[in-house]
Amino acid sequence: MGIKPSYIKSLGTELVNKQRENFSNNFEENKQQLGKSAIIGSKRVRNRVAGYITRKINTKRRS
Repeated sequence: MGIKPSYIKSLGTELVNKQRENFSNNFEENKQQLGKSAIIGSKRVRNRVAGYITRKINTKRRS
């Protein structure tokens, strides 16, 4: 997917900075963790944030 909206990036970055140990490089696990740690009303937004967090963690590991 292309450029993500700023609210997806800001929410994902904030969650990773505060709860880094709760997230992994697995999208499914991140979706479950978001359900526990953040109140996101929309399934689509939750999935987009989980995907952003997964991608962010994977790029940090590669570099």
